[in-house]
Amino acid sequence: MPEVMIRGRRMFYEEHGRGFPVLFGHSYLWDARMWEPQVAVLSRAYRCIVPEIWAHGRSDPPPHSPYSVDELAEDMWAFAQALGLSRFAVVGLSVGGMWGMRLALNHPEAVAALVLMDTDAGAEPEESRQRYFAMMAAVEQAGALPPPILEALVPFFFSPVTVQRDPELIARFKAALAAIPPERLPGILAIGRGIFSRTSVLERLGEIRAPTLVVVGADDVSRPPHEAERMARAIPGARLEVIPEAGHIANLERPDVVTPLLESFLAQAIGEGAR
Repeated sequence: MPEVMIRGRRMFYEEHGRGFPVLFGHSYLWDARMWEPQVAVLSRAYRCIVPEIWAHGRSDPPPHSPYSVDELAEDMWAFAQALGLSRFAVVGLSVGGMWGMRLALNHPEAVAALVLMDTDAGAEPEESRQRYFAMMAAVEQAGALPPPILEALVPFFFSPVTVQRDPELIARFKAALAAIPPERLPGILAIGRGIFSRTSVLERLGEIRAPTLVVVGADDVSRPPHEAERMARAIPGARLEVIPEAGHIANLERPDVVTPLLESFLAQAIGEGAR
């Protein structure tokens, strides 16, 4: 797995295919493998690059805690520069969308097309912020992700339909979290605290000029559809798609819908001058 050095730390990434570059951003508590169904198809036409954010997958921990989404976005800009990417598309889910929209705002000359999936441009609502911080405090105290926390996380990531229809996906998710070495947890929590204490960029969304697709799972309770609707209204010319029977990880829950949607959008956006 290739790596680049940013801030004196190793950031690992997956890369597949050739063509116009597409930078994928994975969700909190996931890694590059999250995008496997989409990369398997899109790499036939594009250079698909999937960096793993600090403390996730194989990447090193961040330099301090909390580690803000704004800092992460600038690290991803440094990552793109390290790979020599002058112009690229961004497909980001959850925190991947958060750093993706900041890249589009801060480096508009580079972001040719933007997909924001199951994400939000606003600050975390106070009620959910307190809930997430309490969960992170419990993980920190336990030094692990204990079974009650794993069970509590499932509805934040998956539709009830997915839980019933694809128990193997749920089991893999819980097993991966349970297997995280204790020494990795402080870095993961540093990223989490940055995500859930993020500042809003809602007032800046009107500055985005890249063709934008906003996607949300109909059953996403972490980033509910009304947040996606708010973003789509604020971004000039943005298109909104709601994925039925999907929660927060819509790309894995409904790859049959999401992958063709991304194919169609990227073909149109890149065909309209992204090259």
